[in-house]
Parts: sequence; C-alpha cells; structure tokens
Amino acid sequence: MRPAVTLAALALAALVPAAAHATSATAAAASTLSSASVNAAAASTLSSTSARAAKDPTPEPTVHTTTDPFGVGGFAFETISYGPHKRQAMDVWWTPDGMKRPGIFLIHGGWWSSGDKTQATSIARSYAELGYTVFNLNYRLSGDAAWPSQRSDVFDAIHTGVKSAERWQFDPKKYVILGFSAGGHLATAVGTFGDGELPGLKGVVGVSPVVSPLLAFHDGDETFDPNRRKLREAAVQLAGGCEPLGKCSRVWASMEVQWHASRGDAPVLTVHSQDEFVPPSHSVRLKSMLGQVGVPMTVLTVPGIAHSSPLYRTPGVAERIQKWIIEKIG
Repeated sequence: MRPAVTLAALALAALVPAAAHATSATAAAASTLSSASVNAAAASTLSSTSARAAKDPTPEPTVHTTTDPFGVGGFAFETISYGPHKRQAMDVWWTPDGMKRPGIFLIHGGWWSSGDKTQATSIARSYAELGYTVFNLNYRLSGDAAWPSQRSDVFDAIHTGVKSAERWQFDPKKYVILGFSAGGHLATAVGTFGDGELPGLKGVVGVSPVVSPLLAFHDGDETFDPNRRKLREAAVQLAGGCEPLGKCSRVWASMEVQWHASRGDAPVLTVHSQDEFVPPSHSVRLKSMLGQVGVPMTVLTVPGIAHSSPLYRTPGVAERIQKWIIEKIG
C-alpha cells in the first residue's frame, strides 16, 4: 500500500485532474478521503480475501480434449467453479504433456456490469496454443455485488488455480494477469493490492484499463460522449450506487488503483488508443506512482479510438503484449 502520509494529497490531486473537470463533488470527495479510511478498507478486504482463499472449492469438472484443425491432439479444456455463485467460474486450457507451464489469467471487460468469459475464448485458446496454462475468468458483476467483490473473485480464482496447479500442469510460480477495460481495472487492482500478495505474479497487462474510476467519473460529467457518460454511471454502480462523497469516498478510494502502488507490486504493461474513451491518462497516473516505488511500467499508445478487444486485435498490439509476457514468464 502507499504510505499513509501521502494518501490525502494523492486523493486531492487525482480528484482534480484538470480545472475543466473540477466540480463540487470532487472537492467533497477529496475532503473526506483520508489515510485511515483507505488503510481500513484495504485491511478489511485483505481479511475477506484470505478467508475465502482458505475455503477454495475442490474442482470437480469434466475434461474435454481439444484437437487442432488437422485432428492432432493438442490441449485439454474444462470449466470449473471457484466459488458458490454462478458467476464464480472459469475455463481452464492446458497442455496434458506432463510439463509444468506458466499461466495466464484472463479477465473480460463489460463496464463491470456485463460481459462474459466467452468474449475472450479465442484469446484464451491462442495463448493455450502458445503453450501456456490459461484461466479465463467470470466474476460477479456489479449488479450481483458491489466493490470489492470483483477484486476478491479474481484473488479466489487465482488461489484455486494455484491450489490445483498439478491438475492443470501449471507452474504457480510464474503467471501473469491480462485484463480488458473493466477487467483491466481488476487486473491492475489485484496487482497493486497489498505488497506482493501473490508471489507467483510476474506481470500485469491491461488493454484499455480503467485504472482510475474517479477519473472516469469526472470525464463522464458534462460530456456528449455516450461511452464516457456510460462509464461514469458504471463506476457509480460498481461503488454500490453512490458517488464519491461522504462515506462512499472510502469505497472510491479502494477502487483507485494508483493509490495502492507499492514496491512489491508486479511490473505492468498497459495499452490504450490515443483517442478512446478510456484515455492513456488513466495509465499515466499509475505509471507515476509505481515509478516512485521502483516498479517498472510500460504504457503503449496507438492511434485511433479502438477499445478493449478491438484494440488488442489492432495489428501489432497482440504481438507486443505476447513479447512482453514471454519476457516475464517465458
């Protein structure tokens, strides 16, 4: 976590990204955010996550062997539950050749309120074909549960993968998280939670990640961009239906990724389109904070407005991400 002495100052700086975005709600949120509330929120969710991790379910899936178009046996696939809710499930792809392989945890986007792991099936398969053990996650949406349930679900999914690593020939000491849009927020939030809470995590990748829900909240005010307005509303729903004022400021502080940067965090790579509705400024904030504690972060910007999966499929982007992942876990 960030040292307590800096959190109030960071809150004020982040809540007023530019004079054009300053509002009375911003000032109220800044005055109510404090180091004590941020630390209390983190301590509470850490205890909750630890408790759930101790109760990871034992998977009882059906295994399907998948073949390539030429009929040659390739990798195995199954869907398992990592918790009691119907959304707490993930697809696992692995190569059944007796070798331990590095892993990739994929997190779909969808405004935190929609979307499904099937959106990332082709991406999951592509990484399985490269030889990785791939975990393609669903998680509780904001209509199912408010923050930080989504972050907790990602932790629980990872703990389940680590617990059953032998089953999926997964090397629990080498994995990365790859998230898209809202899923990129969850990926970076997990990567900066605590101080090295996941020793096997070697990198975090975000494609159009909503690193700062507060920035999204302000960017969506007094704009004609329907996507920015929708993202503002989605962030409010994620926070339990409240704006960053009063008691709700504690929840919004917990949602802000950059305020939790610490020296034990994994390296980060993020990609944005220059003119998309989740601008590169989200990642620039995180890069600044990680840089202060010595954690490397790369922010790639490409021309255009493509967002999330379409951005990933922009020529050259997937290749850059794959190269970065190879550098981190092989």
